[in-house]
Amino acid sequence: MHKALYRSDMMKLSDIIVPDAIIPSLAATTRDEAIAELIGALAAAGAVSGDRAGEFTDAILAREAQSSTGIGNGIAFPHVRIKDIKQPLVAIGCSAAGIEFNSIDAKPVGLVVLLLSNLEDPGEHLEAMEAVFRHVQRQAFRAGVLSCQTRDEIADLVQKADEID
Repeated sequence: MHKALYRSDMMKLSDIIVPDAIIPSLAATTRDEAIAELIGALAAAGAVSGDRAGEFTDAILAREAQSSTGIGNGIAFPHVRIKDIKQPLVAIGCSAAGIEFNSIDAKPVGLVVLLLSNLEDPGEHLEAMEAVFRHVQRQAFRAGVLSCQTRDEIADLVQKADEID
């Protein structure tokens, strides 16, 4: 029972995802394009300032230069803590063709989950990362997201996954 109480208090992916920054079919064919496209979606959704989109993209790419966030199983999880982000923000993009992300398993990525969070709150960043990992580690969740055709279908799938988590 204690574990169930703890789990209900955990950050949920549906609380940090920006529904209008879900891209069921990325136009991007490269890692850098995918990151820029997802940052652009966050800006278009009004979640971040369009004036800072380049700064956010550069910050993520600098993080990628340190080590790839291609975590295997067709997933990339680019993330960065950055100044002036008030709360964690997640954008999701899918690529049927796959994107080379220098993944640890050397396979292309079909699911990109991008996270921006507050530089001043590393604990919140770790909670947000955990919220993402809880879902993307499950093959059924990954396959479900990749089979969705619309952003609403993906948002609904995330919501349902949070409810059973």
